[in-house]
Amino acid sequence: MKRLTFTSLSAMLVCASLSAGISAAQSASKGDAAKGKETFEQCAMCHNVDTDEKKMGPSLKGLFKRKTLQSGKPVNDANVLDQINNGGNGMPPYKDMLSADEKANVLAYLHTL
Repeated sequence: MKRLTFTSLSAMLVCASLSAGISAAQSASKGDAAKGKETFEQCAMCHNVDTDEKKMGPSLKGLFKRKTLQSGKPVNDANVLDQINNGGNGMPPYKDMLSADEKANVLAYLHTL
């Protein structure tokens, strides 16, 4: 019986993880790139989008054409959203500073770079 419970719990955790990844991807696909570009203006203080030159943060030019983020994680909506939410390496967390719609818009914009 314990094995069944552990297996069930494992299956639920996998489903929850997949659901979170799908939600992030759906958010980006529902985002408005034009609005995301406007929201991104505050990010442009630290990130270039039209050159590969680093400012305070890495250039985001061609972000979704890359294989990995600087952290080594694969470039996908969930990992980019995680970086936006939690920050790190000098980047502040934007989890509470941007709405879910704003983050979806920024992701949609980043896909256009």
